[in-house]
Amino acid sequence: MGTKYIIGVDNGSQSSKVTIFDTEGRVVSEGKQALRPMNLPKPGHVEHPDDDLWESIVIACRKAMENFTGNPNDIIGVGLCTIRFCRALLREDGRLAYPVLSWMDVRVSSPYEHEDDSVRYVTTSSGYITHRFTDRFVDTAANYQGQWPIDTDTWDWSDDPEVIKHFQIPKEMLFQLQMPGTVLGKVTAEASWETGIPTGLPVIATANDKAVEALGSGSLEGHTALVSLGTYIAAMIHGPKNLKETSHLWTNFSSVPNRYLYESFGIRRGMWTVSWLTKLLGGGVASEARELGISAEELLNREASQVPPGCNGLMTVLDWLAPSDAPYKRGSILGFNASHTRAHMYRSILEAIALTMKNRTDEMCQELGIELESLVLSGGGSKSDLMVQIFADVFGKPVSRNVFSDAAGLGSAILVATALGIYDSVDEAVQYMVKRQDTVQPIAENYAFYQKFNEEVYRTIPHYSSDEIYKRAYSIFGD
Repeated sequence: MGTKYIIGVDNGSQSSKVTIFDTEGRVVSEGKQALRPMNLPKPGHVEHPDDDLWESIVIACRKAMENFTGNPNDIIGVGLCTIRFCRALLREDGRLAYPVLSWMDVRVSSPYEHEDDSVRYVTTSSGYITHRFTDRFVDTAANYQGQWPIDTDTWDWSDDPEVIKHFQIPKEMLFQLQMPGTVLGKVTAEASWETGIPTGLPVIATANDKAVEALGSGSLEGHTALVSLGTYIAAMIHGPKNLKETSHLWTNFSSVPNRYLYESFGIRRGMWTVSWLTKLLGGGVASEARELGISAEELLNREASQVPPGCNGLMTVLDWLAPSDAPYKRGSILGFNASHTRAHMYRSILEAIALTMKNRTDEMCQELGIELESLVLSGGGSKSDLMVQIFADVFGKPVSRNVFSDAAGLGSAILVATALGIYDSVDEAVQYMVKRQDTVQPIAENYAFYQKFNEEVYRTIPHYSSDEIYKRAYSIFGD
């Protein structure tokens, strides 16, 4: 048998990425398309404009297929991973009745309200995109967390009438659920014409984007945590039990049927904040970077690597996107003096991400009774050597990253390879398809500094919170 290929679709919060892998996890071709800016029709409402999710996937698919030099007949399947916590309202024919609600939209944190009689189905982003690919009203069970009437023990819709009543979605408006690693359907002629993907390829169910990313990172062991450095940042550890009523973590579906993913409390708009600062610094950074032939982020990483740990007292509090239960919160950068530069600001944000995740990961591990031994970083932020070293120094643990940073795309491919019999199990597929790039060890002196700084200063910031000031300002300015 010659070389076979797998398409991994990763529809994220900022872009859609489509990667064609061989069955050993090597990247053969890629395509990427940025998502359009969100529509913000009123405070708290955050919508993906028009049909942006599907259109971005179409463009990314076409780019990947155009760059593919192999035989399309050797592509064996498609793994589909999309953003979690979105809500898609569909008409009878499966097309959008309303723009997809982002996970940042306050409405997805509340039970569904039926306000438009043209809405026939209420589903997730993965349900909607599955229909676009296959013309079937089916979806992965593992992307239903939050405001859905699902039984997290059985991975199926609840039979409790009170649960159905609470979430206000009748069963006839819900898609049929399937387990990760099963065939959702086949690519239709229409979807093939739009995307360039061959007609008839099986589309394999995966899970929510964080769970697929965890699988693609290879972090299946109970003493290794994945920290996903994306728009939303969280630490995750696989486990066998559906833990409930926890204090410092929540239990998510994993990409493996009947297994779970324990997830720490996270950072909303995490790596987005890094991009925000880069854009805020403007054309000067961009032009300097162009002269050096590097990106603006790489220029700032180089400069920030010369800044000592602690940034001479500059500290960042990462509340750039307030939670729905505390809409008054705002982000802060504290402790400026005349010595500080753009590099200090940039490193301060990176340190804030690492320190915040250190504290939240510690709380999760203490509740689980786990002694953490190592970390894996994934997502765009893991490409920064400086960020990886800061995480190693803050956690005092070895930190690894993989050859391929788009772990969600690889996780999708792993599930395809398992579903179609290339490997006998998910664990075997991970062994062959996930490849480590490097492992960074903590610098003892820096770890000692961050321990002291965290315990005596950074961890105490919430006790001296500016929330009262922000509450007063919120009454004037709003969001």
